[in-house]
Amino acid sequence: MAAERPLGLYVHLPWCVAKCPYCDFNSHGLNGRRIDEPGYTDALLRDLRFERDAIASPRRISSVFFGGGTPSLFSPAAIARVLQAADELFGLTPDAEITLEANPGASDAERFAGYRAAGVNRLSIGVQSFDDAHLRRLGRIHSAEVAARAFGQARTAGFDNINIDLMFALPEQDLEQALADLDRGIGLAPEHLSWYQLTLEPGTAFARRPPPLPAEDTAIAIWEAGQARLADAGYLQYEVSAYARPGRQCRHNRTYWCFDDYLGVGAGAHGMVGWQRRARIRRPGAYIAAAGTADALEQTRYIEPQDRTLEFLMNALRLNEGFTIPQFEAATGLGLQALQPGLDAALSVGTLERTAQHIRPTELGRRHLDTVLAGF
Repeated sequence: MAAERPLGLYVHLPWCVAKCPYCDFNSHGLNGRRIDEPGYTDALLRDLRFERDAIASPRRISSVFFGGGTPSLFSPAAIARVLQAADELFGLTPDAEITLEANPGASDAERFAGYRAAGVNRLSIGVQSFDDAHLRRLGRIHSAEVAARAFGQARTAGFDNINIDLMFALPEQDLEQALADLDRGIGLAPEHLSWYQLTLEPGTAFARRPPPLPAEDTAIAIWEAGQARLADAGYLQYEVSAYARPGRQCRHNRTYWCFDDYLGVGAGAHGMVGWQRRARIRRPGAYIAAAGTADALEQTRYIEPQDRTLEFLMNALRLNEGFTIPQFEAATGLGLQALQPGLDAALSVGTLERTAQHIRPTELGRRHLDTVLAGF
């Protein structure tokens, strides 16, 4: 059965033109320096070979996600080398979804065409806002005009599957401004929208010097009104912050949410195969030196049976559809009794609902997901 389950590949490209004050990802501002693209790409290929040799029964890759950082700082030739190696070592399924994150201030029309020719068939464009004042507050290097132009360039390059990232509850943002952002994004007619609330993550510049964020009541009003706008425009919410046209859900992210296996290569990348989580070392220079050996692994952890229930639910309950009992059993190797007594408690207060074979969060449960998970 494991051989039939999806296998994803996450590739982390850790550099950005500048580090955004809200970002807690493993990303490093260039500050005028150059990327060692050949050295880092060679390291990724060694890392892929290491992963191939570590898997007892390799299977084909059904989705690839180039994340960062800003992957669009890398040339199409480098992206093509990684995809070719993945295909040679594992095999890409004929319908593999291949996503690349792009920032409007670090992309151009020629590169978009090059990525498409390299095999990328889905773009995720980090817009965040269409308000220039809010973009400056967020430390973004692009303007609203540049963001809209980048979207048009991606269409011209042949991309018919594009996601736009937008945030809400930005510093001093009101309801009208947030909905104007969302309306502008909807107006571009992307296939997918990731619309999520700005949060102050530990270790970020915003956490050290918190900006004035909207009151909780304002954030809730934005979320409720925005959900209605998205639904009216034909975008179906399928995950806490993900909305898609029919048939355009992000297959790679569903790999995480369904607790399926995925490889992770690159500085700071995480992967999970066969209940084993593996994390790479975070510093790019150290990663380049160690890639292809066990020294590149900063952490390896086997997910013990007593931990699998919560780890599964932390992902699966983000999906509106929830999960089936056979999915839970196949993904964790555990029986339904592992969900007790937390399941009974959630059903009794109405945060989860169950049919014969299906368990999913209610609207109340989606709003208070942390509380639901605490019950397990």
